Amino acid sequence: MPLENRVTPSGEIVADPARGLFTGNRGILHDAATRTLDPRKRWTSKAWICCVCNWRGRRRDVMGFNGRKGRAGWTELFFLDEATALAAGHRPCFSCRREDAKRFQAAWAAGNGGGLPKAREIDAILHAERLDNRNKRLHPLPCPAIDLPDGTVVAGGRTPLLIRNGRAWHWSFSGYSSPRLPPADLVLLTPPSTVRALRAGYSPVIHSSALHYPPAAGN
Repeated sequence: MPLENRVTPSGEIVADPARGLFTGNRGILHDAATRTLDPRKRWTSKAWICCVCNWRGRRRDVMGFNGRKGRAGWTELFFLDEATALAAGHRPCFSCRREDAKRFQAAWAAGNGGGLPKAREIDAILHAERLDNRNKRLHPLPCPAIDLPDGTVVAGGRTPLLIRNGRAWHWSFSGYSSPRLPPADLVLLTPPSTVRALRAGYSPVIHSSALHYPPAAGN
């Protein structure tokens, strides 16, 4: 049975066999003895980060006793790609993805104004933008969907859609399906501050299914 540690663009944590390209965490959310999520927790830290799956050859016992003194360590979450992680409200890790994190930091400053923010300052803004109490905070589109920067994720109803090259790609745990023109009545899943960082030049890693798929017929 797959563990309950796969993340959707809306930030939900569910069980699915697909692993994805990135891992990350929001703190310690699980019971290491049962490898199950604590139903009362969806974060224990405002630092929601997106990490590489392989770093310095380290291996972890996923949702196990990875912490200090044999306790539970941070809960390993998995994302289809970086666009998914950003939509859920995560940011690049300054430890295992330092160069990416610095690029994100610079694009954040360029898109949102001000000097280079500290990680905790980014986290505080994202925490306000990604949550509505315990639910995902939805935002109105800042422009027509076709003009959103690549890597932005929106939603039509309960369907997450990746925007790339002015097209909407249906999201799933295994990848993206054929693109089409964005439909009407969409809301923004990716936090607005992150969207401004994307527009300012940060280019997230997008699953290959949205990179090589042929254009939709007639588009």
